[in-house]
Amino acid sequence: MEANTEVSKRYICSFAGCTAAYNKQWKLDAHLCKHTGVKPFACDRDGCGKSFCSRYHLARHDLSHSGAKPFRCSADGCEEAFSTNANRARHVSRVHGSDRKTYACRFDGCGLQFRKNKQLRAHMCEQHTQLPPYLCPHEGCGMRFAFPSKLKRHEKVHRGYPCPEEGCGFTGKTWTDYLNHRKERHRRILKCDQCSKVFRDSWFLQQHQRIHADTRVVLLCPHVGCGRSFTKVFNLESHIGSFHEELRPYVCTHAGCGKKFTMKQSLHRHSIVHDPQRKKLKTPRASRSLASRLSGYKDTKAVLLKKKREPEPVRGAVQDAEPRTSVELVSLLQDTSLQ
Repeated sequence: MEANTEVSKRYICSFAGCTAAYNKQWKLDAHLCKHTGVKPFACDRDGCGKSFCSRYHLARHDLSHSGAKPFRCSADGCEEAFSTNANRARHVSRVHGSDRKTYACRFDGCGLQFRKNKQLRAHMCEQHTQLPPYLCPHEGCGMRFAFPSKLKRHEKVHRGYPCPEEGCGFTGKTWTDYLNHRKERHRRILKCDQCSKVFRDSWFLQQHQRIHADTRVVLLCPHVGCGRSFTKVFNLESHIGSFHEELRPYVCTHAGCGKKFTMKQSLHRHSIVHDPQRKKLKTPRASRSLASRLSGYKDTKAVLLKKKREPEPVRGAVQDAEPRTSVELVSLLQDTSLQ
């Protein structure tokens, strides 16, 4: 049984030293965020700025802005609703479950029962004067805790979060204040050892250093007689649509502009010129293969399903439609010397 589970995990992390494997592509994409630090799914709400590794986590986060709770309790007479299915399942097991666990007070003559352990501990402290054993050592505090981990977390309220950088006396009241301070004052800047460009993320530095390599993989334009090559798929697609196919379907709607673009991302990037305060739209692109994107085929899933339902023509029948031309596969990747 375990062997079949391992075989199904065919999405393997490509980073050196990492043995993570998953059975879904989106799980691997979310895992890669830990290595790269890039979270492509950003919240477009004003003043939020949070980003996530998957569409699922972004959609779940969006519920915190809208306040929607689509998961309603299925028990009769219960009108509770929740933002996630996991919270609803936890509610059903705790409130409506027939075999839910209870915590009974063992003090002589009491015998009260509680649904949660923390309710029992609070009852013991208030009614039977059994104080938690871990006392806060800060002068004038006097708070007690049942576990040392909670006492350690509480002590940070008095101590704060001091910055460890030499010569910096900042102390954040919360962990969020400390992180914001680190980003603003002590954010690490990585410099390329081949040129003067600087980066704030190691993944972008690695991508940049490819241009200094002796050899690298480039994308050749498939049109005969062109000979142009590019290092990014986006640049190659823009070149083909603009110069060879002369397609510029995306028009700027700003008054007096009227510029046309081949790629939708180029139009989004251009819109910042008219509204500098507007953030760039980070629209995730569909996961398609390189050959599929360069073919120009943009059929949607609905059209594909419609074509599958259409009956096949009878053999020998005469067809008026013109025969489809065969697609010639062109090798686009080639190692090219940059010397």
